[in-house]
Amino acid sequence: MPIRAVLFDLGNTLVSYYQPADFMSLLRRSLDACLSTLGHSPLGREAQTALVHQALEMNQERADLAVWPLEERLRVLFSHYTPDTTLTERLCGAFLEPILSTARISRDALPVLTNLKRSGVKTAIVSNTPWGSSGRAWRLELARHGLLAAVDGVVFCVDVGWRKPHPSPFRRALEMLDVSAKEAVFVGDDPVWDVEGANGAGLRPILLAGRAHQDNPAQVTVAASLPDVLAKIEHWNSTANAGPQPAFA
Repeated sequence: MPIRAVLFDLGNTLVSYYQPADFMSLLRRSLDACLSTLGHSPLGREAQTALVHQALEMNQERADLAVWPLEERLRVLFSHYTPDTTLTERLCGAFLEPILSTARISRDALPVLTNLKRSGVKTAIVSNTPWGSSGRAWRLELARHGLLAAVDGVVFCVDVGWRKPHPSPFRRALEMLDVSAKEAVFVGDDPVWDVEGANGAGLRPILLAGRAHQDNPAQVTVAASLPDVLAKIEHWNSTANAGPQPAFA
C-alpha cells in the first residue's frame, strides 16, 4: 500500500530548540520575563531560588498524558496575582519567548515538505508543546518559519487535550488528512513520544538517527536525515506501485 501521508514531529525534527544543558538558564529567563510582565521588581536570591524550585516541581506532565495547560501552571506560580485574560496571554507569551528565541529550522525541512507535496503525499505536523502552551502561539511559530503554509494540517497536544504518546493527536491528524493509519508514517526524534506513540495509533514510525538508541523499539525504521526520510518514502511508493509492498526496515 503506498504512503499517502507523512506526519512530522516539530521540536528537534523540523526545528531545533534548546539543548537539555540550557534548560535551567531558559527557565530562569522565562520566569524573569513573567515577573517583568507583571511589573514585579527583580527577586532577591532567596525568593528567586524558591520560585525556580517551585517551577521545577511543575516541570512534569500528568501520568495519564492529559495536557496541563501553561495558563494553569502560571496561575500556580504567580498565585498572588489575579491576571485577566489579556494579562494571562501576555504572561504565556513572555514565558515562551526565551524558548522560541533558540529556534533553528532545519535547512532540509521546507525542501523535504515541498518535495512530498509535489509527489502527491500529504503532510502534517503533530507535536507536544512545552508546558501545555497554546496551539495559537505555536501556529504563529510555524508561520514564522514558513512551515504552516508548507503542510496540509497541524495538530498540537492542546488541540485534543492529550500529549503524545497518547494516540489522540495522531488520530486527529489522520482525520484532517483523510487517510488511514496504514497509509501514513510518522517521523520524529523521540523513541517514546514519537515511536511508541505512532505505533499505538497504528502508524509506521521513522526515528531520526540523531536520537536513535540501542534500546529502540523492535523493527523501527531509522533515517539518517530528513532527506533520507524522503528517499525512503519515494522508494517505498515506487515499489508499492510496481507490486507487493516491501517490508519496512
